[in-house]
Amino acid sequence: MKELVRLLSYTRPHLPALIVSVILMAIAGAAHAGIALLIRPVFDRVLDPSSPETPVLLISVLGRSLYLQDLMPAAIHNVWTAVAAGILAVFVVKGIAEYFGNYLVNHVGFSAVTDLRQTIFERLLHQDSAFYEANSTGRLMSSIMNDIEKIQVAVSHMMADWLRQTFSALGLLYVVLQTDWRLALVSLTLLPFVLIPTARIGKRIRRTTRRAQDDAANLNQILQETLAGHLVVKSFVAESHEAARFSKASAKLKASSLRYVAMQSLSSPIIEFFGALTIVALLTYARNQIKVGAMTTGEFTSFIIALLMLYEPVKRLTGIHNIFQQALGASQKVFEYLDMKQSVANRPGAAVLKGFRDSVIFENVSFHYPNSPEGFHLKSVNLTLHAGEVVALVGPSGAGKSTMAALLPRLYDVDAGRILLDGRDVRDYTLESLRSHISIVAQDTFLFNESVTANIRYGRRDATAEEVHQAARNAMADEFIRQLPNGYDTVIGERGTRLSGGQRQRIAIARALLRNAPILILDEATSHLDTESEMLVQRALANLMAGRTVFVIAHRLSTIRRADQIVVMESGAIREIGTHQELLREGGLYHRLHELQFLEAD
Repeated sequence: MKELVRLLSYTRPHLPALIVSVILMAIAGAAHAGIALLIRPVFDRVLDPSSPETPVLLISVLGRSLYLQDLMPAAIHNVWTAVAAGILAVFVVKGIAEYFGNYLVNHVGFSAVTDLRQTIFERLLHQDSAFYEANSTGRLMSSIMNDIEKIQVAVSHMMADWLRQTFSALGLLYVVLQTDWRLALVSLTLLPFVLIPTARIGKRIRRTTRRAQDDAANLNQILQETLAGHLVVKSFVAESHEAARFSKASAKLKASSLRYVAMQSLSSPIIEFFGALTIVALLTYARNQIKVGAMTTGEFTSFIIALLMLYEPVKRLTGIHNIFQQALGASQKVFEYLDMKQSVANRPGAAVLKGFRDSVIFENVSFHYPNSPEGFHLKSVNLTLHAGEVVALVGPSGAGKSTMAALLPRLYDVDAGRILLDGRDVRDYTLESLRSHISIVAQDTFLFNESVTANIRYGRRDATAEEVHQAARNAMADEFIRQLPNGYDTVIGERGTRLSGGQRQRIAIARALLRNAPILILDEATSHLDTESEMLVQRALANLMAGRTVFVIAHRLSTIRRADQIVVMESGAIREIGTHQELLREGGLYHRLHELQFLEAD
């Protein structure tokens, strides 16, 4: 119930439309029940020419009677005319109420699910890097699309049907009770035999749905990985392996989906069997009642049709119950993501960083990755970087260089110690203001499948076209951009696949230049480039680094000789600090790395 209430809470902003839809569905349900009421005069009066021309009684409750003629204009006196007009009026009212009621409740449902999808998307956007390491892209996409699709079906289409069938069932229940309440109670004693098994089936459906959604997420993950890594698949001739992996996951999804179908299909034969049992018993009873004159043919026909009409909403409601259970099963993962706390978040009363002036200090910083507690560790790192300085982080792979750079913008939070920015812990600043002062140009440049302008403007969306062009010129990118088919309006493909590595890097540098952040992190920005591209990128980087405080992470020691400080790291700790010449004279780890690269160059 908690999950259902939470799911329906997203309809609260759209309450007026929901209330109107409920009223309209109630009118449609009453009109549906009115069809059964009009059956009685058809059999007792219209089809019996000998019947007297007296007003047609529809219902009589608590001593009050309602006649069909009371609802018709005064000009209508003929019984058949009144009944015919009543039938037409009922269907017109029912059609109009159902149409607008159905539209409104679907509007509420789609709006609520859109809000839910937006909420979970924004929550995922604000999760830290550790969250993305623990959850694959394919599974997250499956929750945002497939799980919420199940919820959408329940909250929009099925909610409309649930309202329609509920009010129809209530109206028809009223008809059978006022026709012969004793006979109605006897007929309805079989309902528990239908509802109890249906409730149990619903619980199993919820569990089965969750398994099916997990299998769908696994399939989505394989699909996403294979398509994104298609070059690796082709180069290793692994098409048959990936096809087999996809086939196995598809078979699991098929099996779990069939289990759901098997569970859902059980309710229908149960209802039909007990419905048939009820009809047989009623026909036997009515035959005797009509013989002794205790019930007219029209009364019994009206009763039996109302009961048969009641059977359909009950059957539909059990199906809707199963679909709601399916939606609740799908919602478990969605709510799990929504309830997941952000390990990197703004502290209460966090300040807005309004500028960087003095220094960045790593003070006894220790850190390990949350998802690998026994793996890599930073150990009591101490480092001071003054404004305007260039600090290079070097060392073998896995030394902790990129980890150091990731801690400054709080992609992760330190386990111990602190990082001070102008003498204040970075955790005391808001994430938005802290990160707005830091630009990152990474080894693996990520560009969006949008225009060149949109990608450069990504860090400053209010930039003018001239500012974008100036940033591109400073990044040595303007010339090749203008040669693209549509110049700055050219869409560059997913991850910038229509550009070369050097071109992608220069657009990333233009993006960082336009943002104009005072602190710059260059993470292996030239490691995968050919000599010509590296020359152009190095010139662009020189423009980018001017007047900024820079962390440079590099394997190629030739690129960081002019750094104000070179920090040599190994196994998560700082081993040496100094200038290029000082470290070469010391003859330590840096000297050894330099000699190795010198030998490789030969």
